[in-house]
Amino acid sequence: MCSMIACIFIPGFELRAALRERPRLGLRPAALAPLPGTEPLLGPVTAAAETAGVRPGMRLGEALATCPSLVLVEHDPAGAEQAWEEIVRRLEDEGFAVEPVEPGCLYFDTRGVERLYGGVAPALKRALRTVGASWDACAGAAGRRFAALAAAAIARPGQALVVSDDRTKEFLAPLPLTLLPVEEKLREDCEQLGVTKIGQLAGLPGAAVAERLGPDGRRAWSLARNEHRARVNARRPPAQIAEQLEFPEAVANELTLRRALNALLDRILARSERGGREIRKVALSARLVGGGSWRRTLTLREPSAERGVLRAALGPKLAELPAPVLALGIELLTLGEAEGRQLALIRPEGDELHNRLQEGLRQVRASAGAGAVATVVEVAPWSRIPEQRSLLVPRD
Repeated sequence: MCSMIACIFIPGFELRAALRERPRLGLRPAALAPLPGTEPLLGPVTAAAETAGVRPGMRLGEALATCPSLVLVEHDPAGAEQAWEEIVRRLEDEGFAVEPVEPGCLYFDTRGVERLYGGVAPALKRALRTVGASWDACAGAAGRRFAALAAAAIARPGQALVVSDDRTKEFLAPLPLTLLPVEEKLREDCEQLGVTKIGQLAGLPGAAVAERLGPDGRRAWSLARNEHRARVNARRPPAQIAEQLEFPEAVANELTLRRALNALLDRILARSERGGREIRKVALSARLVGGGSWRRTLTLREPSAERGVLRAALGPKLAELPAPVLALGIELLTLGEAEGRQLALIRPEGDELHNRLQEGLRQVRASAGAGAVATVVEVAPWSRIPEQRSLLVPRD
């Protein structure tokens, strides 16, 4: 039997993570507040809020008019990142080679874990137990990534839904377009054309979809027809090197924060676990007054372990802090190779050129995710419409 792609999905993960310290709010009408400086649209909401008529994406004023007792929960990106990392590490400890897409959603290939746990369904059940019942996670498995995501998205909390290849198109056909991982504008354009179901989109001619909706529409059409192939790119476990500095009282002065950053850089660069390796991706986080948190990640264009380079890259991020800080932290997310690099006098060729290109691809994936690197594949080079001549296919 061929292996399948599995998806673990936790609805409203950011809200659930923010409510871990206040579990009683989970039983009341509550919603994740809009981010400062953004459009006033609600994030995920609790079941009690949905019962009161509040929906994710609803405007703040409309939501408060609908439910005056609605509680707005501040974002806790550092707490959500930490909780998600704990979940991912637990799965990796159980033998699952996972590809996290975003907090609350990940994929893994069932090859290997099928033999380990006695089949696809038992492996999914084990993964759900590993995540923990308190998260109300759902699981789905299918031959393609989107079908696995759709199965997980419609499954009940704690349920594992397996969709075989021969019934995938039948399974996807009645599902709403909201399950497609595309921009909201594209879904609105489809609805204006009377297309509200995945099966309706799949039944349209591909050339007409590409002409009317462009490359994104063509990709959505390919997903709806279960034609989009993409393998699981399991991550390398992160370095797990972090330092934090607690302040005796709240600090808002940027000069003091920059001095604290310098101290954190000195401490983390001195850690023996780094093994002399250069830093490719780093995270800066803070615990704010009022119980919220703040977090920014940064991928360096060139891996470096120089204090001045890191200070210059991270220092400007401190100006983005929205409130006084109680604690400042730094974490090394991705490290480079242990061996050093020497500049060449002649142009690289052969294996050396190949290795440099691979290093560049790793930097892009670390910065923008596994699906950021794609290959152009010709599908209809004779077409008069440029968008139909080729497709971007994620590079393995």
